[in-house]
Amino acid sequence: MPVIAPVPAARPARIPNQRDGAEDGLAAGTTVDHLTETYRAHYRSLLGLAALLLDDTASCEDVVQEAFIRVHSARKRVRDPEKTLAYLRQTVVNLSRSALRRRILGLKLLSKPMPDMASAEEGAYDQLERDALIKAMKGLQRRQREVLVLRYFADMTEAQVAETLGVSLGSVKAYGSRGIAALRIAMEAPA
Repeated sequence: MPVIAPVPAARPARIPNQRDGAEDGLAAGTTVDHLTETYRAHYRSLLGLAALLLDDTASCEDVVQEAFIRVHSARKRVRDPEKTLAYLRQTVVNLSRSALRRRILGLKLLSKPMPDMASAEEGAYDQLERDALIKAMKGLQRRQREVLVLRYFADMTEAQVAETLGVSLGSVKAYGSRGIAALRIAMEAPA
């Protein structure tokens, strides 16, 4: 059997009337008119509060609008109409925090480009330079081309190149020097 607590005699029970819309004998909460007046009076200050927490105007406006919508939806729970502004401020702060958390999460989830990865433009220039180099290499004498390919593309020492080609070390140096000079001229010439 439920226990019913007696109502103190010093405080008469509040009888709801139709004007305040209370159904349970408690305060009606913030009225729509009061919330509208609060909106008109404090919109800019709440926007300034959001601006201190967020960085762009559109997000600040969205947060303040959402705060008013949420407080409007829960206006019956705001028992003291004088606390409406405090509820709005706290809602703006909470919504700003949520917006920042979503941004941070979004930044973490973005795929990061590989640091060594060249852009499409750089790749195109590299391909053009490779094509020009191959064309210039084809214009060299056979021995100069062989020495340069083994020395710089196969990364061999001059002694290894001399042994591979069956020529003297002096010949490798001479073919290499003349080949580089010819490449320099061919690469600087307009196409």
